[in-house]
Amino acid sequence: MYYHIILTELCNSKCRYCYEKSLKEFDNGLDKKFKFELSAPANLEIELEKLKDFLSKDPSPKLIFYGGEPLVNLKKLLEIMDFLEDSVEYYMQTNGKLLNKVPKEYMNKFKRILVSIDGDKKRTDFNRGKGTYELVLKNIELIRKSGFKGEIVARMTIAQDCPDIYIQIKHLIKLIDKKLFDSIHWQLDAGFYKNDFNEKKFSEFVEEYNENISKLVKYWYDEIEKGKVLKIYPFLGIFESFYYNKKTKLRCGAGHSGYAITTNGKITACPIMNNIKDFYCGDLDTPPSELRKIELLEPCKTCEVKEICGGRCLYSNYAKLWPEKGQALICKTIKHIINEIKKITPKIKKQIEKGIVSEKDFEYEKYFGPEIIP
Repeated sequence: MYYHIILTELCNSKCRYCYEKSLKEFDNGLDKKFKFELSAPANLEIELEKLKDFLSKDPSPKLIFYGGEPLVNLKKLLEIMDFLEDSVEYYMQTNGKLLNKVPKEYMNKFKRILVSIDGDKKRTDFNRGKGTYELVLKNIELIRKSGFKGEIVARMTIAQDCPDIYIQIKHLIKLIDKKLFDSIHWQLDAGFYKNDFNEKKFSEFVEEYNENISKLVKYWYDEIEKGKVLKIYPFLGIFESFYYNKKTKLRCGAGHSGYAITTNGKITACPIMNNIKDFYCGDLDTPPSELRKIELLEPCKTCEVKEICGGRCLYSNYAKLWPEKGQALICKTIKHIINEIKKITPKIKKQIEKGIVSEKDFEYEKYFGPEIIP
């Protein structure tokens, strides 16, 4: 099982689609929908002996350091790794600004890390602050030179006013070619705040975004014909479902294969459900096999693409911060990407049969961070 462990709720960035939007999100009605635990500490305060005992009851525990920005609380991260030693596999989701602070003997123990970057320098710095792009790449170069062999996922946020995903992904592919990143994932900044929905603007975004997705899928397949499978997580996950005729639950694993350990030791379905009592699934005294499972609500529960999509986001499904017409627009992007991958699956199958690429080229690890469905 995968466990995001929230080291801190503090962050050293003020991103446009996170910090900036949070400052404007005062009256979203969630206080009437959910019960919040407001007494939880900002930094992780749990007994490491309890954490170790909890994880020891899982036959294959994976620990994902998460925040805020987890490296703001680097001291606790190192303390946990010293205490648990090699009894778990280590992962991290980070903004990359403090990677240079992690001693290489610890950094090189990580199997995979997700690093936030939104595309090229102009886009990344616009969203995440001046100088961010160059600092992140400098730090990645440093850990690579220091012997880091694990996978580095470029995790993008596609903001509602920036639908040019084709251009931005093509830029990140250049960074893959330079051996800085290994793979790419993105998430749409849609449905997570009540006050950012504008039907006209988002409708226009969806049309342009979907056009870009079609171009990107074509580019992905053209590369496959040349014998190269780019590790684009949303494409890999959806392709797997069609190729192997697999049904899926929530692709991020929330509430069934992945959970989050909060700063006070409560266990919730996912890290963005931090300190919401409605989504508590147990605590460090609960055996992993007995953690509560959380099911989807409508409209996802009976959607025609549920077994391919999985439901996109459990939090969004329950919070329902956008109106139905807004959710329908989000679903339009999901159905589009699913249909585009479905169309090329028979052609990819032929490339596999001819030996141009192999099934192994499409393998990826589930539930450690990339949600698959943007």
